[in-house]
Amino acid sequence: MAKVKTKKIDFIAFLEQFPLLEPPILLGEDSHHAFSKANLPIPLALISHYLIPIDGEEPDENTEFIACFRLDGLKDIHAIVYWKAGLLNYNYVLVTFDKAGNMIEKRVIAGTFYDGEKLTQSVATIDEDWMISIASGQSSSHSSGFSATESTAYQLEILPDGTIINA
Repeated sequence: MAKVKTKKIDFIAFLEQFPLLEPPILLGEDSHHAFSKANLPIPLALISHYLIPIDGEEPDENTEFIACFRLDGLKDIHAIVYWKAGLLNYNYVLVTFDKAGNMIEKRVIAGTFYDGEKLTQSVATIDEDWMISIASGQSSSHSSGFSATESTAYQLEILPDGTIINA
């Protein structure tokens, strides 16, 4: 039986979908529009090979992925942010990789989620020290705005080894 050669999809080609950006970077509700206009669509082969396994669930026909950016200035790791849009769920996802392309960690750092009762919106700022400040607010279908009592703020940090911790 003849051996079938399979083409390995290059990790560097995947990374090149994400332009390098230097912090500070703000991710708000509509930031994905600017990334969508500035960046080329991610080829389906790269989505299938990299993003779907990272995501952990098979997307439906309405799911959309947009390459946002790769963080510039990291020495021993790569860190990318992509936007994933699904039904009632729009997320900015931060993923860290080692230099060989192995995923280290994944975190949703901003976005919008609606569960039928509450709308949760989060914005994030990534600063020069790899600190990520996240502010989240919620509103219910019974109120006209966001509730201060249900708003939160917290920080994450990207460590040199690629782990993402609560700061």
